[in-house]
Amino acid sequence: MTDIKSALAGLSETAAIQYLAEQFPGAVAFSTSFGQEDQVLADMIWRHQLPVRVFTLDTGRLFQETYELMDLTRARYKQPFEVYFPETAAVEKLVAEKGMNSFYDSVENRKECCYIRKVVPLNRALQGVKVWITGLRAEQSENRQALEALEWDETRGLYKFNPLVNWSYEDMLAYLDQNNVPFNKLHNQGFVSIGCAPCTRAIEPGEHPRAGRWWWEQSKKECGLHG
Repeated sequence: MTDIKSALAGLSETAAIQYLAEQFPGAVAFSTSFGQEDQVLADMIWRHQLPVRVFTLDTGRLFQETYELMDLTRARYKQPFEVYFPETAAVEKLVAEKGMNSFYDSVENRKECCYIRKVVPLNRALQGVKVWITGLRAEQSENRQALEALEWDETRGLYKFNPLVNWSYEDMLAYLDQNNVPFNKLHNQGFVSIGCAPCTRAIEPGEHPRAGRWWWEQSKKECGLHG
């Protein structure tokens, strides 16, 4: 990994992605949730025609505004992206045993729902992938302060590349504005981090950006996708 880190040092985000795509042809994938960070990366990938597979996870509980952005993005860039859904049998079993909104009852129940609706589909989407590109930024939460641009995901056996790791929130907004990149309308209504509709609320001025995710919990505010 040291050699790859050295090669990436000093490269722009797009040049770094291009380098990884050349080193691992056909095995580089970007997972987008259609958040602002991910829209930045999607714009970079499609604008520069980088050979990267793009996919998203549809948990079945997303905001209508997120679906609208998916269609708007597809129309804007005219590029395909794959959509992965949770396994029907697993969702049916969860709902039959615990109801539609069991995630409000405990952290364990919420993580179970996230696992079924997010983690399992993600693992399926990442089969055969050697480099997973994400939109994670270090300043998003305390849990992400130690993020590096390139990491080794031991569980999945692949490299994880976080090209925006050192970007500030202001850097991201500036890129979206300068490049006229479409983004979720909910961002203008106090939603900073947008996930599933039942588990996301707008935040108040001064609140932490992740405060709107699983707001009823005292937890690390993670779903298991990134550890």
